[in-house]
Amino acid sequence: MSKKVISVVIPIYNSATIFPVLFDQLVDVFKSLNDYECEIIAVIDGCTDTSLELIAEYSKKNSILKYVNFSRNFGHQTAVTAGLEYAYGDYVVIMDDDLEDPPSVIINLVAKAEEGNDVVYAIRKKRKRSFFHKVLYLMFYRVFGFLANINVPYDSGDFCLMTKRVVESLNKMPERNRYVRGLRSWVGFKQSGIEYERGLRLDGKSGYSFKSYFKLAFNAVFSFSYKPLIYVSHIGIFISFISVVMAFIYLYFRLTGSFSDVRGWTSLFISLIFFSGLQLFSLGMIGQYIYRIYDEVKGRPIYIVESTSGFSK
Repeated sequence: MSKKVISVVIPIYNSATIFPVLFDQLVDVFKSLNDYECEIIAVIDGCTDTSLELIAEYSKKNSILKYVNFSRNFGHQTAVTAGLEYAYGDYVVIMDDDLEDPPSVIINLVAKAEEGNDVVYAIRKKRKRSFFHKVLYLMFYRVFGFLANINVPYDSGDFCLMTKRVVESLNKMPERNRYVRGLRSWVGFKQSGIEYERGLRLDGKSGYSFKSYFKLAFNAVFSFSYKPLIYVSHIGIFISFISVVMAFIYLYFRLTGSFSDVRGWTSLFISLIFFSGLQLFSLGMIGQYIYRIYDEVKGRPIYIVESTSGFSK
């Protein structure tokens, strides 16, 4: 019987100093998985350093390494998507290029998959980041869990293993504003998690800025929940109800002669500013949904490949 194939998909962004260490550690892991045939698919996402040249050189010397080179930077989630479309493994592992996720965890992911799980996601038991980052991560997963229409495991990132049928299901989804870990949960099948300790980036600066994190968070919420629209509607109904009650109270006092003049310009100004802000917030939220509809309607490809290496026709 032929061996099962494990494809390791790695989005690459300016990690020329890290990749040699990452590659060596993955090779060591593959030696422990000698019952499997392994491949590495590096998706080079518009790097501005020497990552492309370095990986191309490694690919010439190592048949297990294949790469997809984008024509420009299309973003992390798009790079993950491209890697899934190029992977042919029975098991497909997604991991980042910064060595925050230890490659040795792949052995545990494979063992858990062999128990009959279609998705094995890695849960960050600990992460070596600043207190501010930890608080933001904690808040996001809890807020997203409250709003989302699906159950996404808390503190689980893109680092995971999926079987071929899960990957094929993901590849059938044409949406452009992608949140892969949400799509992974949406498809269903048997899923399980393992805990691990996340480390620090080995070298250099992360390609994920705070702006990128917020964009990912918005994609997560607006791609998997319509509850924000419902809550804004509820707020509008509640405010309308309060205004009607206040109108009756004012009318009562006018008819009974309790007061004869109108005072309170400060409260009126504050109320005007508050409700104006609420209206703009509501319009912005609706705009987020319309923007995603507009993106889907245009029908552009979500990425463009400039070159590849290591793949058969």
